[in-house]
Amino acid sequence: MDPTILDVAGDTAPAGPLLQTSLIWLAYAVAVALGFVVSVITVLTWQAAHDRSAVVSAVSVFTLAALLATLLLLPVDIALVSSTGDPLLGAKKAWATPARVDAMLSTLKAVYYSLYSLDALLCLVVIPFTYFWYEEYDEVEEEDGTASAAARLWRAAKYTLGFVVFVVVVFLIGFFAPAAGSGSGGHMDLDYFKRLLGANHGEKALTFAVGLLLTLGTLCYVVYTGSGLALLPVSLIKSAPSISAPELSATTASALERNRELQRQLEMRSAGRPGGLSPRGRREMDALLREERTLVRRLRLAAEARGEGRGALYRAWTKLQAVLRPLKLLGGLVLLVLALLVWVSMLITAVDKAAHSLCKQRCGYILGHLTLFQPANWLLVASAAAFPADYVLTALLVLVFFSSSLAGLAAVGVRFLWIRLFPLRKGRTAPQGLLLAAALLALMLLAVDYAVAMLVAPQYATYGTQTFCLDASAADCRGRPDMLRPCSEALRDPAAQDVCTPTVASTFLNRVALAWPVLGGATFWAQFAFLAVFLVVFATSLFRAPRLDLAAIDEEAEVDEEEAGLLASAGRRFGAAWGDITGRARTEGGREGYGAVEGSEGR
Repeated sequence: MDPTILDVAGDTAPAGPLLQTSLIWLAYAVAVALGFVVSVITVLTWQAAHDRSAVVSAVSVFTLAALLATLLLLPVDIALVSSTGDPLLGAKKAWATPARVDAMLSTLKAVYYSLYSLDALLCLVVIPFTYFWYEEYDEVEEEDGTASAAARLWRAAKYTLGFVVFVVVVFLIGFFAPAAGSGSGGHMDLDYFKRLLGANHGEKALTFAVGLLLTLGTLCYVVYTGSGLALLPVSLIKSAPSISAPELSATTASALERNRELQRQLEMRSAGRPGGLSPRGRREMDALLREERTLVRRLRLAAEARGEGRGALYRAWTKLQAVLRPLKLLGGLVLLVLALLVWVSMLITAVDKAAHSLCKQRCGYILGHLTLFQPANWLLVASAAAFPADYVLTALLVLVFFSSSLAGLAAVGVRFLWIRLFPLRKGRTAPQGLLLAAALLALMLLAVDYAVAMLVAPQYATYGTQTFCLDASAADCRGRPDMLRPCSEALRDPAAQDVCTPTVASTFLNRVALAWPVLGGATFWAQFAFLAVFLVVFATSLFRAPRLDLAAIDEEAEVDEEEAGLLASAGRRFGAAWGDITGRARTEGGREGYGAVEGSEGR
C-alpha cells in the first residue's frame, strides 16, 4: 500500500506525487535564484564604471530576474501537467482526480498571472518612472544644496503619469470590450476552444493587455532576438582576436618605438633653427604626439587585458579563459546546431499553421495538431524517456532565447527606428541605456514565450508527454501500445477530453489568439520576418571574417581617460572660467600653460 499524507482539503493524497510536485517547484526556486545571480552579473558587467546609480541597477536586476522567472515557469508548467498522466498507459494517474488537477492548475495560474502582471508593471510604470527619476538629477542643485528629493520624485511621477493612463486604458478596453473571437464559427464545436473563451472579465482584461504587449514585443523580438540567435553561436566560433594578443602588443610596441624615433629626428633637425620647428614640422609633431597617445593607450589596454597590475584572481580568470577556449568553440558549435534546429522547426510549424490551421485568421492561426514532422517537438518528447532530460532541454532552450536577446541588444544597441539612442557595451552602458534595454527585454521575452510554446515545440508545450488510449472500452492501453496517441487540442475523442490537460501557458497564449485574432495574426506572421532576419544575419556573419576594431578600442580607451580626468579634477570644476579670462589652461601642480610652453604668469 502506498504511503499517504493529508492534503490541505483533508483528503489523503499519495506521498509520491506530492513529493514529485514539491521537487518540481523546488527546482524552479533554485533556477530563479540562479537567474537572480545571472541578472546581477549581467547588470554589473554592462553598466558604466563611472556612471552608476544604485536605484537604476536595482530596478534593472529585479526586472531581469522577473523576466527569467517568467520564462523558466514554462518547463515547470509542462512538468506539472505531464506528471498527471502515465504516457505508457494513456490514462490519468490514480491521484490525479479532477479536483487535485484543478487545484494544481489554479496555483500555477496564479503564479503565471502574478508574473505577467509584474512584468507589465515593470515595463510600463516602474522602468519609465526610474528613467525620469534619473534624468531629473541636477548636479548643480546637488552642489548648491538646493536639490529636493520630493520635487525630483514629483517631476518623475508627473512624466510617468502618461504610462499609467495607458495601462488603465488598456485594462479597461480588455475588461469591457467583447472578445473578437466570441462569435460562432466552425471551430467552436471543439470543447478546447470553448474553454479558451470561458474566461472572466479580469482574465480577459489581462489577456488583452498581455496580447497587446506581446504584439509590440514581437517587433523588438524580430530585430533583436532574430539577429542575436544568429550572432551568438557565430561569435563564439569566430570570435575576433583579443586585445591582449601578443601580435597586437608587439605591433603596437614597434609602432610606438618608430613614432618616438620620428619625433627625435624632427627635434634634431630643428635644433639649430632659431624659431624652433617650422610650421610643417609643428604639424608633423602634433600628428606624431596624437599617434603616440593612441599607441600608449593600446599598450595600456593590452597590459590590463593580460592582467598586469590586477589581482591574482583576475589573472587566474584570464588564464582560465585561455585554457577553456576550445570549450568556447565547442559550445559555439552546439549552439549553432541548436539555432539551426530551432529555425527549421519554427519554419515547419509556421508553414503547418498557415496551411492547416482550423480557422486561419479567425482564431489567430491556432493549430489543432501537427501534420508535419517537427524535429524540435519530436526531440523533446523523445528525451522524456530519460527523466528529466526534456525539462532541462526546455529550460536551456528558453535561456538560449534570453541570451540571444541580450546578444542582439548588444549588437544593434537601443534604437528608435534607425536612430541609435544608447550603445550597449560591457562596462560602458549608460544607466538610461540599461533601463531601456530592460524594458525592451520585458517586451521581447513575452514574444519568446509565444515562440517557444507555439512554434518551436507546440504540441510538447501544450500537453507535455501526455497520451490517451483510443479504446474507450478500456481504462488504459496496458499491453496495447498501438492504441496510444499523443494528446492534441483538436481531438474530439471523449477519452482525450478526460485525460489530456493543457498547460496554463498554452491556454493563455491560445486565448489571446482566439479572443483577439488581429493580435494573434500579427504575432504569427511576424514569425516569418523573424526567420528572415535570422537567415540574413546568419549568412552575413558566417562569411564575414572577424576583425579587431582598433578604432573602437581607441575610442573606448580615450573615453576612459577622459572620465578618469574628470573624476580627478572634480574639485576644480569651475577652473574653466579662470582659463577663459587668462587665455591659459591650468595644468597639474597649479601651473599654467599655453600650448606646450609653460609659464609662470597668473601665479
